[in-house]
Amino acid sequence: MDELICIESLNALPRLASQLSALDVDEVEQTAPDAHWILVRKGQELVGRCSLWWRDTPPYPKQQLGLIGHYAAQDRTAAETILAHACQQLALQGKTLAIAPINGSTWRPYRLVIESSDTPPFFLEPNNPEHCLQIFLAAGFTPFARYSSALCSCLDHREPRLERAYHRLEQLGVRFRSVNLQQPEHELRRIYAIAAHSFRRNFLYQPISETAFIAQYQQLIPYIHPELVFIAEHHQKPVGFLLAFPDWLTRRQDASIDRFVIKTVAVLPQSKYAGLGNVLVEHCHAIAHQLGYRQAIHALMHDANPSRNLSHRYARTIRRYALLAKPL
Repeated sequence: MDELICIESLNALPRLASQLSALDVDEVEQTAPDAHWILVRKGQELVGRCSLWWRDTPPYPKQQLGLIGHYAAQDRTAAETILAHACQQLALQGKTLAIAPINGSTWRPYRLVIESSDTPPFFLEPNNPEHCLQIFLAAGFTPFARYSSALCSCLDHREPRLERAYHRLEQLGVRFRSVNLQQPEHELRRIYAIAAHSFRRNFLYQPISETAFIAQYQQLIPYIHPELVFIAEHHQKPVGFLLAFPDWLTRRQDASIDRFVIKTVAVLPQSKYAGLGNVLVEHCHAIAHQLGYRQAIHALMHDANPSRNLSHRYARTIRRYALLAKPL
């Protein structure tokens, strides 16, 4: 007999988390779900879970969005039960479209792998069993937004079309520098000033406070090499940044890593900075090549993102992802 239980206090999660997949309890608390449901079998075995959000969800034309995240299920029966219940709960809250999987907002983990090559997973990449997509599709979900990651193996390539942008930005007075990890909070404030403006046009964007942004990105600092994080400044004002880090999943026994991941590129949305994002990527490639890296992952690009235009010229797609939706 399976029983659905709404967890009123997240204090109960540490005990339950070890029973079903890896569940970062701190991450659940930070995302502040409106409800967290678990599915218990025979009164003691945890076989499914999910978090739901229906307050303060992203705006979307002609729809009221409800979000499903922190999803896991032990088997198909548990998956069908937990997804059906999640959709029912969101419908009761007046939501018209369920979005999954997304842990509260696009600032947090989201997306599902829907197509893959034999290239091994990279650090902080979404990961799910192959059958997971089929379970969502059978439950009535369909792709709502698509993304991809690409592998670049020619870090010494220089795109001739970017020479004009390089020259124009240099004449304008834009300069690049590596991040200073001796002052991490100061640097994160400068990066936040760019992200808060640059990402406003992103799909399903929701604002994030400077405090929450710093708290989230501080968790990445132990994994960052400052040589792979760049801030573009114009008259000492931050106007763009690129965040990359070594692909720690490729570390060999000799502790060497020859692949890195470009996670985020952001530029202030002003015409005078046109091309700066692509220039930052090429600049990062050049520095990484000098440091001995041989490959770069252009990670998790939205299919409508202009950054894919440059990536497609000399990188090959290794993974595709989707955010899924179901009418309620």
